[in-house]
Order: sequence, then structure tokens, then C-alpha cells
Amino acid sequence: MSKNTVSARFRRVDVDEYDENKFVDEEDGGENQLGPDEAEVDSFIRQYPLYYKHSELDRAEGLVLKVLSAFKSSDIEKAVQSLDKNGVDLLMKYIYKGFERPSENSSAVLLQWHEKALTAGGVGSIVRVLTARKTV
Repeated sequence: MSKNTVSARFRRVDVDEYDENKFVDEEDGGENQLGPDEAEVDSFIRQYPLYYKHSELDRAEGLVLKVLSAFKSSDIEKAVQSLDKNGVDLLMKYIYKGFERPSENSSAVLLQWHEKALTAGGVGSIVRVLTARKTV
């Protein structure tokens, strides 16, 4: 038989405090230690929040794809290694979004980025992207 508890302790938790939409990431006070190319990737990826109207989302996706395409193949690994775990996950989200709507030569470029991002983030990065509620 189950025991009837009249405890109301669970009601003291403010669930609105844990709302994902209210999360604010703290800015680093330090100076940017990245090189010019790595700083571009980092700023473009982080500049666009995950929720936008569709037209703004398409523009952001196109801009990130254009920046990723502009990299030389030899610089991709260095740029990916400069990202932290969250940055690699966000990069993976943009890579998979680019796979959804391929354009001319974009798949080849995205596959190169995917290979380097997989090396940096591991399979866990792919799992986090595929199971994430928020998409780009």
C-alpha cells in the first residue's frame, strides 16, 4: 500500500527560475585570445541566438554557411579546436542545418567541418545536437 504524505515541500521550488528562455550567459571579462579566423567563427556562431523569426534564421544560417565556406581546409581544424564544448555543439547544429538545405558545394565543405567537429566534440556532440529541443 502506498503511504499518503501530506508534504508540501515540493511546492517551494520556483520552477520559473529554471526556464531555459530566461538563461543569461555571463560574459568573459578577459580579452579574446583567438586568432582572426577563429575569432570570426566564434563571433558568427555565438552572435545568432537559437530563436529567431524564419527570415532572420535563414539569413543567420546563410551567413554562417558563407563564413564556414570561406575557410581554407588547412585552417578548419585550428578554428574548431579554439571552440569550447558548447561552441562545438553549436557549430554541429549549424552543420546539420546546412545539411538540411544543401547548396552548391556546401555539402563538401560541411563534411570537412563535421569531421573536425566530431574529432573535437566526439559522438556526444552529435547526440546532444540530435536530441536538443532548441535548433538553429
